[in-house]
Amino acid sequence: MQAIDVITFGEAMAMFIADSCGPLHEINHFTMELAGAETNVAIGLAKLGYNASFVSKVGADAFGKFITKKLQEHHVQVDQILTDIHFPTGFQLKSRVTEGDPEVQYFRKGSAASHLSISDFNERYFQRAKHLHMTGIPLALSSDTRNFAQHALTFFKSQAKKVSFDPNLRPKLWNSEKEMVDTINLFAKQANYVLPGLEEGIKLTGFKAPSDIASYYLDAGVELVIIKLGEQGAYFKSLQEEGTIHGYPVENVIDTVGAGDGFAVGVISGILEGLPVEKSVQRGNAIGALAVQSLGDNTGYPDKQELIHYLNNQSQRSVRI
Repeated sequence: MQAIDVITFGEAMAMFIADSCGPLHEINHFTMELAGAETNVAIGLAKLGYNASFVSKVGADAFGKFITKKLQEHHVQVDQILTDIHFPTGFQLKSRVTEGDPEVQYFRKGSAASHLSISDFNERYFQRAKHLHMTGIPLALSSDTRNFAQHALTFFKSQAKKVSFDPNLRPKLWNSEKEMVDTINLFAKQANYVLPGLEEGIKLTGFKAPSDIASYYLDAGVELVIIKLGEQGAYFKSLQEEGTIHGYPVENVIDTVGAGDGFAVGVISGILEGLPVEKSVQRGNAIGALAVQSLGDNTGYPDKQELIHYLNNQSQRSVRI
């Protein structure tokens, strides 16, 4: 059987993007696309030529078929997307904006994906994967998905394989901020690589300086922490080194959704190739910059040649400490 470079899991949804600007309740026409933080990462890695797999559950409905079809079109492995005849596929509405963040409304409570459980874990399938990428979103969906996440993480660590973790905070999905912080940190501290945004890091650790946020996780045993700083780039720190990789200038920001997932794509691809941390973070900054210049969560992600061309034609500074 073919090895899987990266495996990830979570909830994919049908996303209806408004065809015109304005409040969602005033929009009559939408275009259906695919949404999901983990699917964004899988698609981004597949575009770069990696064998990426997405594990989930969908309903026996049109949305579920749409999700599977779209992932197949992006060459993402869908062997472990299970169909649940009892629960529906979630969906969301997303406004169109000319600047700033779009309005997003979710219709996902009780979805098929929220019923992904340990009984659905295919050990032989996960055994084939080199790297596991996780986000904090499945942890908020249900106790079933949280248990599945812990089982997958424990299995990967037992195999001495690497795990990356993006908090991807979704406060509206949690019962309380304390539950969110405690649970996200419990999982983050078990990962090899942690990739929070600066505001996420502040909320999760109580520290404001990137160096202190990183140290919070390094002291717990994490190997490398990379903190996304938006247009400023990213800060990284391990026990051996730290530094800041400045971002790429973007004149026209169209849609910021998916930029963080694109950043993860760049970092993970660098890790898989054994690149120095600076080069991996540089890739993350590049894909994040490309992502915000396109409408849709992952439409701006590059293939390998496009990424190389972009990197070769942009100026960027890095600061090692």
